[in-house]
Amino acid sequence: MQTLTTILKNAIVLTMNRDYEIFDPGAIAIDGNTIIAVGSQENILSNYQATEVINCGNKVLLPGLINAHTHVPMTLLRGLSDDLRLDVWLMGYMMPVEREFVSPEFVRLGTKLGCAEFIRSGVTTFNDMYYFEDHVAEATAEVGLRAVVGQTVMKFSAPDAESFEDSLALSENLIQKWQNHPLIVPAIAPHAVYTCTPDVLTSVVELAKKYDARVHFHVSETKDEVENLRAEQGLPVVPYIRKFGMLETKLIAAHCIYLDEGEIRSLQHAGVGIAHNPTSNLKLASGFAPVSRMLQLGCNVGVGTDGPASNNDLDMFEEIRLATLIAKASSGDPTALPARQTLAMATIIGAKALYLDEIIGSLEPGKRADLILIDISPVHNQPRFLRDPDGIYAQIIYAAKSTDVTDTMVNGKWLMRERELLTVDEKQLLSEATVIARKIDEFLKGREESVYSKLIAIGGAAEEESFEVQVKVKVDSIAPVLEAISKPGILVLRKRHYHEFDTYFGFDRPSQGRLRYREDEFLDEMGKITSVRSRLTLLGELDTPRDINDTKIMLSRSRYLAPATHSLRFYHEYFKPSSKLEIEKDRLRYLIQYKETEFFINLDMIQTPAIGKFVEIKSRTWSRQDADQKTALIRELADYLGLDLTQINTLDYLQIVENTLEK
Repeated sequence: MQTLTTILKNAIVLTMNRDYEIFDPGAIAIDGNTIIAVGSQENILSNYQATEVINCGNKVLLPGLINAHTHVPMTLLRGLSDDLRLDVWLMGYMMPVEREFVSPEFVRLGTKLGCAEFIRSGVTTFNDMYYFEDHVAEATAEVGLRAVVGQTVMKFSAPDAESFEDSLALSENLIQKWQNHPLIVPAIAPHAVYTCTPDVLTSVVELAKKYDARVHFHVSETKDEVENLRAEQGLPVVPYIRKFGMLETKLIAAHCIYLDEGEIRSLQHAGVGIAHNPTSNLKLASGFAPVSRMLQLGCNVGVGTDGPASNNDLDMFEEIRLATLIAKASSGDPTALPARQTLAMATIIGAKALYLDEIIGSLEPGKRADLILIDISPVHNQPRFLRDPDGIYAQIIYAAKSTDVTDTMVNGKWLMRERELLTVDEKQLLSEATVIARKIDEFLKGREESVYSKLIAIGGAAEEESFEVQVKVKVDSIAPVLEAISKPGILVLRKRHYHEFDTYFGFDRPSQGRLRYREDEFLDEMGKITSVRSRLTLLGELDTPRDINDTKIMLSRSRYLAPATHSLRFYHEYFKPSSKLEIEKDRLRYLIQYKETEFFINLDMIQTPAIGKFVEIKSRTWSRQDADQKTALIRELADYLGLDLTQINTLDYLQIVENTLEK
């Protein structure tokens, strides 16, 4: 009789193998980290003996659950900001906090905290995407869990990389260091099509092919992602990424909500793994993935929690229950995604989605000993009916809870016995997490009190201080001014024609200034749009007019000028202004030189609200003396253009419109 390391007996064994064999009472024989035999208790005990024989007390013994998509260090950001759209949540809160706080120490703490939650809830393998993934790998290996760890790559600078080239270098180092580890599988994780340029995608594919590495990628998660890509590239997401060879890699595609039939078939044909994330998709109102159809067409669809900052937990029992309920409700078919198939998504199909089914996902001889025990005796899971063997799957999917997991083993090593964690100090982790949370609280509290700080936090732009001297004169017609601009003494350096849409955000405290979102449409000689530009400007608190050399002048100030990389809706939801005012105008802009000094002359027709035509003369200034000199020249220039100097208006368009509306 062969002597082994461990025998688990007196269990309801769900093998999740090809035939979905169930042994009750069943047993499993393990030697080191490998499963030697699975079968009836009588057969196992008659052929094997072990150093340790454990009576499972009629608990359910099944393969460990596989979390197919997550960002595990974000356990430290759980509950940071909720009930927001994905772009506001990600760009407005997650990324700014990550830029400020994410470090190797942060990642290690967050990973171990997440691993503790995984072990308690029966997860033995997870697929991660984050920063400093080498430290995620180290922390995970120390705890003893199995993981696919993907180094994030994107076009933006990140907490661990100034450029995408740096991220690629980190990815290659990760692969070289961990490629033969018994628990850790290294991967490359380009974030998404909207955060990765063609150069990034091409480089990722080349690196993945070089090492036959897995690629972990967000695919078609939101409607905006898909619609924007169609508008910009004329292609849906899957055909677009196929252009770069992405489907020729070991791709793990997270979310896949907005796919058409052809895209699903393309993923299936390429053998792509798919990670379904029902809770995150519901919470962010991203939509419902066509999971039933994917499975019908033969796709390998696993289940993931997504990150604990958007879920907000790592509970796979909750996830698989939601997966089947959503499939039924969204299809109107109560037979959709039955319990056995759903559990397979969290075990053997999930293993296939991660390209790990040769070693995990089912209880079969030769596979690694990754397994869990579930106690189905509590009142919420009783009584048990025996007439239908598949009833046990329904008990697990519809009635069992993560707290019913009593024991967790990975690679033949116990990580939890009778609900006691053996490889992590839970109390110490929680204490350290609280310290981090207080620091983040202080950071966000200070930021939320300042529009300027919130602008800087979302990144992608540089601060710019500027001052201008400017005047406006209302006119009945701009034709005389157009003629005057061609007079001797005025040198036209540049001419532009714009259609401008300005949205001004106001705030409760005037000292915050006004935030202007401007969209410029550039028009050609025929009035056709040739290009569009969006800009964001934080205007200082509106000044009162000043007298300089007996001429009333407006000195205006902007503290921040940047390209507007997000939508108007994003900025409205992010800044939460107390008021909003919109101005639309047609503008002819001339950059001219008058007496060796540059000025802008704007010929503006304010269309919304319809308050008339204006000539605006302005110039940047940098000192009181310079302002004095330019004010005198502006007065001369206005007179030279034939403007009525008694009609000079020193208000900003925003103030003119507000005064008009008040009347």
